[in-house]
Amino acid sequence: MQNKVAAIVGGGVIGGGWAARFLLMGWDVRVFDPDPDAERKINEVLANARRSLPGLSDVALPAEGALSFHDSIAEAVWPAAWIQESVPERLDIKHKTYAEIQAACDAGAVIGSSTSGYKPSELQQDALRPEQIVVAHPFNPVYLLPLIELVPSYKNAPQIVENAKDILDQIGMYPLHVRAEIDAHIADRFLEAVWREALWLIKDGVATTEEIDNAIRYGFGLRWAQMGLFETYRIAGGEAGMRHFIEQFGPCLSWPWTKLMDVPDLTDDLIDQIADQSDTQSGHMTIRELERARDNNLVTILRGLKAQDFGAGALLNKQDDRLKNVVKHIDLVDDLSVPIVTVSRAIPLDWTDYNGHMNEARYLQAFGDATDQLMAMIGCDADYIASGGSYFTAETHIRHLDEVHAGSKISIDTQVIAGKGKKLHLFHRMRSGDQLLATGEHMLIHVSLETRKASEPDPRVAVPLAKVAQAHASLPLPEGAGAAVGKR
Repeated sequence: MQNKVAAIVGGGVIGGGWAARFLLMGWDVRVFDPDPDAERKINEVLANARRSLPGLSDVALPAEGALSFHDSIAEAVWPAAWIQESVPERLDIKHKTYAEIQAACDAGAVIGSSTSGYKPSELQQDALRPEQIVVAHPFNPVYLLPLIELVPSYKNAPQIVENAKDILDQIGMYPLHVRAEIDAHIADRFLEAVWREALWLIKDGVATTEEIDNAIRYGFGLRWAQMGLFETYRIAGGEAGMRHFIEQFGPCLSWPWTKLMDVPDLTDDLIDQIADQSDTQSGHMTIRELERARDNNLVTILRGLKAQDFGAGALLNKQDDRLKNVVKHIDLVDDLSVPIVTVSRAIPLDWTDYNGHMNEARYLQAFGDATDQLMAMIGCDADYIASGGSYFTAETHIRHLDEVHAGSKISIDTQVIAGKGKKLHLFHRMRSGDQLLATGEHMLIHVSLETRKASEPDPRVAVPLAKVAQAHASLPLPEGAGAAVGKR
């Protein structure tokens, strides 16, 4: 079985993001960076990642790996299965780094480079084992954005490429296999094209940095985030599709709309103009405040996509399926004599309110998820509901006992107080570790979806439910059960 140890060589913005991604996905991470502030900087990035990444999942992430800092490359890279190089974009520095890495690392490890411009064959020149080295170009923040441009050369054996894909998949990323070596790979060529045009718009006095950013974030950036370029344009073609779009808009490509082939000189005046405008736009916020604002927005967008199971959201749902640790049926529960764990997750950013803690509606959602999970475990699943029976909630009582904040890891266990006939009486306890945060009590009635009236459950549900109810019958009545507001 492959060891889950990653080495990070170069702990700047990108290297720190890689460290956070691996660490929060359960890998041990070993870091080398000669910067005396590297440990502080990586821990600051990690704090942001701990706050935001777990909230993308509706199940608990693996136990966090161990983070360690090392005084040499040789010490950091052994026995890592994945080694990520994120040193400055100078080929001589990278070649020297690879020589030190390969003198000490496992010969079977993947060595990925975060380079945004160099081709793998350039990185592999004079390497001890060129077949180990691939481009693994990420996007900032690495701990949230899933895309990795994975670029091999002809010297990379297929097994190395497949191993790299497998590891990236394990940590919830999307390896885009770039089959041909090309300067700046794929994504950065688009980014550079937009960047060049933006420079001209500023130089010609057409737009400011803020106006250009608004054009992207309020418009096509949201479309691109979930559908990309060609699928977006296909829709623009209407019922006639892509062909109609190209026929209608293709001639525009020959019109003098842009200056993409003519890059303005980055004179001191132009650099000052851009820097001044950027300061006016964002200078009132620190870099960490900007990062947190960015993370808040990304989490909200990605969770929205997740709810639709579309684009990057489909990747998140796939990752949740891999990580989900709540059993699917009561027959798989190890001990039915105690309340059953029905929810295990982190609290996402968009579940908090103006007071900075989880709002009332999300308590109900969390307890509702627990009820849904218990229903599925006793056989009241999608197939059963499609056959005409389900449980409707008749009464709910929630007690808020302590604050719950974004990033908090919670679990909910569920006790069946009554489960005979048409009634299902549940009591949920929400905890963070040993701390009791809230309780939720639900009374549900089994209903015929045809008549919309109370009905006896089918034996497919009644028998498993009776098994749980009997096992829980000896449990004491939970504190707070049967209470109403203001009643003790």
